[in-house]
Amino acid sequence: LRFSAGVWGGLVQPGGSLRLSCVASGFSLDYFTMGWFRQAPGKAREGVSCIDKSDGSTYYADSVKGRFTISRDNAKNTVYLQMNSLEPEDTAVYYCAADFTLTAQAMGTYPEGNMDVWGEGTQVTVSS
Repeated sequence: LRFSAGVWGGLVQPGGSLRLSCVASGFSLDYFTMGWFRQAPGKAREGVSCIDKSDGSTYYADSVKGRFTISRDNAKNTVYLQMNSLEPEDTAVYYCAADFTLTAQAMGTYPEGNMDVWGEGTQVTVSS
């Protein structure tokens, strides 16, 4: 079971936008709650946004509410994170993850949990 990054992160100016994607391989997203996490240098991993497998309910960290949007396309086995109005504080390595058991709320508020599947991290740098 693994993820492959569909779109890598990169360098973007403050106020800019970026969309990350993760494509699942070897398992169906239909059965998993999906999430995006990030870790900045010297900081703990943070739950950014998660989307529940059952009802599509979502979790967002307070720092990204109104700016980031998580979505999933089960037909394409892909989860997305649309990031708008990016700020330098959003600079971090971003990871996608999937879990069979957790709700979106639980997944987002327990970022150090042992999720079932983790994607490779991708660096997002917001700087002018």
